[in-house]
Parts: sequence; C-alpha cells; structure tokens
Amino acid sequence: MFFSGGAASRMIRRMNEARVRVPATTANLGPGFDCLGIALQIYNTTTVRLGRGPAKGDMAAEAADLFFRETKRRAFAFHWEVEGSVPRSRGLGSSVTVRLGVLHGLNELAGRPLVRADLFRLCAGLEGHPDNAAPAAFGGFTITPPSGPLQRYRVGKELCFVLLIPGFEISTPAARTVLPASVPFRDAAFNAASAAAVAAAFAAGNYAALDGAFHDRLHQPFRDPLIPCLAPVLDAARAAGALGGWLSGSGSTIACATLRRPDKIANAMIVASNLDEAVAIAVRADNSGVKILA
Repeated sequence: MFFSGGAASRMIRRMNEARVRVPATTANLGPGFDCLGIALQIYNTTTVRLGRGPAKGDMAAEAADLFFRETKRRAFAFHWEVEGSVPRSRGLGSSVTVRLGVLHGLNELAGRPLVRADLFRLCAGLEGHPDNAAPAAFGGFTITPPSGPLQRYRVGKELCFVLLIPGFEISTPAARTVLPASVPFRDAAFNAASAAAVAAAFAAGNYAALDGAFHDRLHQPFRDPLIPCLAPVLDAARAAGALGGWLSGSGSTIACATLRRPDKIANAMIVASNLDEAVAIAVRADNSGVKILA
C-alpha cells in the first residue's frame, strides 16, 4: 500500500509509541582506548510513549533536551521504559542503550527529522566518547578516530566472544579517575602498534591474526585494583584457546575472542575468577546496530 506525503505525515503524527532495540557493546578491545568497539547480540529495548508518566531520570532528560535543541522542534511530553539483558555498569554499554534508545524513540515520534548518523553523534556527545555509541548505532566492529570518518566492518559468525560478567558494578567515572595524566612514550607506541594490529585483522576478516594482539598499557594496568581477577582470567582464557582478551569498557566484564571451544574458555574464566557471583556467556557480534521494532 502506498501513501502520499500528506497521508504519511498524518500517520506519523498519530504514532504514540516507539520501540527501539539497541545492542550491548564491548569497547577498547585492549589497546584501542576510546576508539574501538564491537556490537554484541545482547539487547535492551526502550519504549518511548507520548504523554506524561513517571519521572524521566537525568539520562533520558538530557537526551531529550539535546534532541529538541538539535531538531528545533517543540518539546512534547513523553515517558519511557527499558527492558532487556544488558546489565548496568558492567562495561557493556548499558548507558548507550538508554541514550540511543530514547533518542531514536523521540525521533520516530517526531517524524524522523534526524538520520542515524545524527543520532549517533548526539549519543556520543552525551557519552563523552564514541567507542560504545558507534557499534551500538551501526553494528559490527567500529573505529572512531578523533578526526576523520567513522569506519565500520562486519564481523563474521566464526568469531565468538566469551564474556565473564561479575556480580559487582563499576562506574565509568570512577574507573577513569584511576588513569594517569600521562604515560611513557614507549607504552603509547606499544598501544598504537597493538591497536593497528587489531583494526587490520577485523578490517581484513583475518581473525587468526588477532592472536596475542589485545595487550594494553594505557588503561588496564591502572584498573587492575578495581578488578583483581583480570589478569588470572585473561591468562586462563588464553590457556584454554582464546585469541586474547580485554577489560570490556571500564569493566567489570572481561571479554575474550575465540574461533573455537567457547564453552571450554567460559569455564576456564569462571574458575580463574574465583568470584562468588559471576556468569560467563558466549555471544556473536551484532552487525545491524540499533533497530526500530514494529
């Protein structure tokens, strides 16, 4: 069935609810601090409805204020809720699922004045860094340099990600306070080489080349005290056959990449963590990014 522009506009104005599915993300991938990320097949769904409801919360209110300023549209009352499987404050981009979900929901209710790239830019600004926002918005493996265009690559189904998710939370601001103001030149050079190796392997789809490429000297050594099991878990994962691993975002999740035996790696990570409360799961990459649900 086809509609004229006027009919389509009337349909948009009658919409009073939008449901937006946003994938979890794992960022940094070791050496790619604040610039590398991957979308994962774990999701939160945000529902945005017209009309007044419970208090929005600071995160949603900030997203709404920015959306209406950017679009120069008259603000309208709305309320929202989120449900899904992305745990809070575990380094899996839970804040992005909310911000991007609210932004896309408002965009749908307002008649889509912005495109996906615009909404990504707004979300990255709210986050303060684009490493989670980019893969959540576009899917796959993303590189977001401080200057130059975003780069995105599909991730093959043969690559699996094993996540050890501890029972404790870590806030991103708290995890950033432990980082030093400067690092030795040799450590910066080490990370540049490692990040280039990770990016090249994903761009080429040569995942075997990821073997041993995830080492970092910029942030993970300083966050070790926040996640004491980090080193033992990464060592155990490698011994069990993983290509390598990293602290997902600022933690507390620890992620590994593998081409084989994710079950064996998951078990090894759980045992090595020695945590009373933790789960280990194996997931594939999401190559679609944010999705508006019918």
